[in-house]
Amino acid sequence: MQPKKLPIDYTIVFLLCCFFIFSLFAIYSGSGQYASGDPTFFVKRQIVFYVIGFILMAVIAYFDFELIEKWTLALYSVGLILLIAVRLIGIEKNGAIRWIDIGFMELQPSEVMKIFLVLHVAALLTQLGKYRLSFRESIPVTLKISLYTLPPTYLILKQPDLGTTLMILFAVFALIFASSISIKMFMLLFTLGLTGLGTLIFLYFYNFDLFNRLIEDHQLARIYGWLNPAEFSQGFGYQLQQAMLGIGSGQLSGTGFNQGYQVQSGRIPEAHTDFIFAVIGEDFGFLGTSILVILFFVLIYRIITIAFHASSLFGVYICIGVIGLFAFQIFQNIGMTIGLMPITGLALPFISYGGSALLTNMMAIGLVTSVHLRTKEYMFSSEETIE
Repeated sequence: MQPKKLPIDYTIVFLLCCFFIFSLFAIYSGSGQYASGDPTFFVKRQIVFYVIGFILMAVIAYFDFELIEKWTLALYSVGLILLIAVRLIGIEKNGAIRWIDIGFMELQPSEVMKIFLVLHVAALLTQLGKYRLSFRESIPVTLKISLYTLPPTYLILKQPDLGTTLMILFAVFALIFASSISIKMFMLLFTLGLTGLGTLIFLYFYNFDLFNRLIEDHQLARIYGWLNPAEFSQGFGYQLQQAMLGIGSGQLSGTGFNQGYQVQSGRIPEAHTDFIFAVIGEDFGFLGTSILVILFFVLIYRIITIAFHASSLFGVYICIGVIGLFAFQIFQNIGMTIGLMPITGLALPFISYGGSALLTNMMAIGLVTSVHLRTKEYMFSSEETIE
C-alpha cells in the first residue's frame, strides 16, 4: 500500500546530517596526503556521494518495500554477476581486486551484494512464518540459506576481503537467530563456527605449515601486527601503532581541527578511509569520538524500534539484517583502530570516504525508512500485529 504522504523520520535525518558533518571534517583533515594539490578534492566528491545517497534513500523509502520481496532472487543474481565480473575485469588496489571502473566512480560489488543477500535471506525467512520450527524442519531451510550465502562470500573472500565476508556472515547469523529457525540449529551453526576458529588456533601452534596454507600471508601479517604492534611497529603493526598514537595524542578535547601531528605528517595510512576514526580521535579527542559513538548507538536503537513496530515479517528481517551489517562494521572499524580487533579493510559507515560504501549504506537506510513509513499506516489499527 502506497502512503498518502511521505512522513519524515526526523531522527534518522538528524543522524545522517551529523554523520555528514563529521565525515566532511574528518575527510578534509585526513586526505591532505592524497589530495594532489586540491585539499578539497575528496570532500567535494563525498558531498556529491551524499547528495546522490540522500536522493537514492528517498526514492527507496517511498517505494513499497514489500514489492521488493518478489524480486530478491533477481537482485541476488545481479549481485553475483557483478562479483564474477570483478574476477574478470576488476581493477587492483593495494594487492586487492574489489572494484569495477564505471567511469564516474569505482563500483565495489561486494558492498551492493551485502544488501541484496540480506534482502534475499529475509525473503526466505519470511516464508517460514513466525512460529518456531523444529530442528528437523530447520535443516532444509538452513541448507538453502547456506547455498545462497556461500557463493558470494567465497567470491568476496578471494578478492581478498575478509572484513566484508565476516560482516555478511554476521548479518546472516543475526537473521537466522531472530527467525523461526530452531535455536538448536543456530547453536549448531555457532558451534561449527567456534570449532573452525579453534581448529585454526590449534594448527597455528601445532601444525604451522598447514595453518600457513589456509591463511594468506597478508592476513597472518595483520594478526601479528594486532597481537604485538610494538614489536612490529616498523612493519605489520605500523598502521595500528600510528593510529593508537594519534588517538592517544587527542586526549580529552583533541589537538584541534586539521592540527593532528600523526595525521598531518602522513604517518596514519588511509586516514580518510579505513582509519578515519583515528583522525577524529586526534583532532577532536575523547569528546569527539564519544559523540560519534553515541550517534551510532542512537541509529542502531532507532532501527531496533522500527523493527519492533514493523507491520510485516519481511520488514522486521530487513531491519535486523541492516542492524547486523552496521553493528559489525562499526565495531570492527573502531575496534581495529584502537587495537581490539585485527585490521581489515572495512570503512566506518557514513564517515569514511567512498562512493560504493556510502551509497549502499544510504540504500539500507532507505529500506529501513520504507518499513517505518508503511508501519505508520497501521500504528493505531488492529493490523498492527505482524501476520
